[in-house]
Amino acid sequence: MTLFDLPVVTKAERKRATVFRNKLLDLGFEMVQYSVYMKHVAGKEQAEAIQVKIKDAVPEYGNVKLLLITDRQFGNILHLGRHSKRPINADQLALF
Repeated sequence: MTLFDLPVVTKAERKRATVFRNKLLDLGFEMVQYSVYMKHVAGKEQAEAIQVKIKDAVPEYGNVKLLLITDRQFGNILHLGRHSKRPINADQLALF
């Protein structure tokens, strides 16, 4: 799971943030929330390879966090609020 907070005040910053988001999409990530993206990977080696690609794409300024969680941990996430009707398929998801 990738979480980020990138500056978007100037046109150049917005462009860099868009390039970063598009890179995540190119790597197969799905948007969970506006600045939270997730991707299922088969194992730690694959996750480490993707980490390298993300590190290369991070803009000079901003805050980017990578979080690795297992299928089981993802399955224990509580979904609260009115938009939580879609069930989680924990068998398919190990996030990073």
